[in-house]
Amino acid sequence: MTPNIEDKHLALAGVCQTAALVQQIARKKTFDEVAFETSIQSIVVIDADSTEHVYGSIKGLKLGFETLTRQLSNKSVNKDAEITRYIAGILQLERKLASNKKYLNELGERIVQLQRQQSLYTLFDTQMLANMASVYTEVISPVAAKIQVAGDPNQLKLSLNQHKVRALLLAGIRSAVLWRQLGGKRRQILFARQNILDNAQRALKHINSLSF
Repeated sequence: MTPNIEDKHLALAGVCQTAALVQQIARKKTFDEVAFETSIQSIVVIDADSTEHVYGSIKGLKLGFETLTRQLSNKSVNKDAEITRYIAGILQLERKLASNKKYLNELGERIVQLQRQQSLYTLFDTQMLANMASVYTEVISPVAAKIQVAGDPNQLKLSLNQHKVRALLLAGIRSAVLWRQLGGKRRQILFARQNILDNAQRALKHINSLSF
C-alpha cells in the first residue's frame, strides 16, 4: 500500500476513473484498456482484503488519480466540465441508491450473480459486459435521473460501446459505495480539496515509481 494514501481516496479515484473512461469510449475509438479492466474487475470484488485489492493494485488507478488531480487543480484549464458532470451524477445515484433498501439489496444479489457467471464467460466477454450493463439499467437507473452521456453518435450507437459505458457506470457506483463506506462525503471534495489533491499527487508519484 502506498504510504499516506487514504483508502477513501483510492475509491474516489475509482469514481473519477470510470468517468474518464466513459468519456473516452463515447468520444474515441481507443481508450485506456488497463484502466478499463481495473474498473470492470472491481465490480465483482466484494470480499477483498483491502481497498487496494478491490482494484488489483494501485497502478490500475493511474487514470483515476490523473483525472482527480486535474479536476481539483487550481487551474481551470485543466478541469473538464463533462467529467465533473459524470462524477456528480455517479455520486448522486449512489446517494439515492443508499436510501432505497430494495434496490440496494437487489444490487448485491445481482453482483453475486455476476460472480457466478464468470464460470461461463470471461469478465470481458460481450455477453458479460451486456449482463453488467443490464444490472445498471435495471437496478441503478430507476432510482434517479439518468446520466446523459455525450459523445460521437457513431461510437455511441455501437451496442458493445453502450454495454461498456453502462458497465463502467456500474463500476463507478461500486466505487462510490466504497467511498461512502470509508467515510467519504461530497462536502469533503469542496472543504478538504487540498488534502485530496495531496493524496492524489502522492499516489501518482508512487505509481510512476513503479513503472518500468
